[in-house]
Amino acid sequence: MVRVMQVEADKKRPRVIGYGGIMYPTNTIDNGVITDYEAVAGAVQKLFQHSLIGDITTRRVAISVPVSRAFTRAVELPKLTEKELEAAIANEVDQYIPAAAASLYVDYTTVPSGKDKWATFIVAVPRRIIESYMTLCRMLGLEVVIVQTSSNASASLFSHDTQSDLPSVLVDFGSESADITVYDQNPIVSGVASCGGEEITRVISQALDVTEREAIIIKTKYGLSLSKKQKQIEAALEPSLEVLIKELQRSIRYYEERSESKRKIAQIVTTGGGANMPGLAEYLTHSLRLPVRAFDPSNFIDFGHLQPLSQDERMSYVTATGLSLLKPEEAF
Repeated sequence: MVRVMQVEADKKRPRVIGYGGIMYPTNTIDNGVITDYEAVAGAVQKLFQHSLIGDITTRRVAISVPVSRAFTRAVELPKLTEKELEAAIANEVDQYIPAAAASLYVDYTTVPSGKDKWATFIVAVPRRIIESYMTLCRMLGLEVVIVQTSSNASASLFSHDTQSDLPSVLVDFGSESADITVYDQNPIVSGVASCGGEEITRVISQALDVTEREAIIIKTKYGLSLSKKQKQIEAALEPSLEVLIKELQRSIRYYEERSESKRKIAQIVTTGGGANMPGLAEYLTHSLRLPVRAFDPSNFIDFGHLQPLSQDERMSYVTATGLSLLKPEEAF
């Protein structure tokens, strides 16, 4: 799914001047690399020409890469000069990221984590993925000014939330996987769990012996909430949700064992299309003993005279909204 949004500055809140989304054939991308440029470009052109709410007036764009297609690593380093830091980052990439450094685009952020110590978050993305995105944008006449992981874009938007001062875990339910990011003033560490929306749909379809279209309706209308099929759905989804819960527990443990402030994770914040599934927040709250809430990007933007995002699609626009609010100096 391709989603776009453009906002402009306003005295109160950024005002949306255009947004929209469109599906593209799933066989057009292989391991994150666009392989059928014509098909994807055709879908995006159709979006721009016929499916927008409002209008997109700029050709300068920020784009995101799924966390599942990136390598991430969090390390603590002593205070270093810029040259020493770059050498230390290169050493971490060579030692711990399972790909040749020459085949990657690498970026990092650093935040103080104690006396003369810096918490460093490294992100590396295969060049062939980024370059395929750049080729697509050139075909569409778009100029790429910012590239971020989807989790960083979501974290950027979350920084505007009234509870963003609390150590939190952000869970972005994409189509293929759930991207997990520990956030404490900045993204601290990321992970991925194979609990995406498409897998949940497939599992429900098989467990209830219904078509995928019917499974989508069941997922969005009933999910894990009270219904005649609740126990059957819970039993079917339990293996996938157990993977998610274990990854969440691992990420929480990693943060709390290394946090200089000794602060504890205070909440789980869900985003993405899968966050709409009824009963999911209650299920995760019971399993993790932490409050869980969905994150609505509509709270940070104004739609003016435009039709606002529907209740069903709001969480799916977290990444697009986060990207639309980025400043050029935040480029990856």
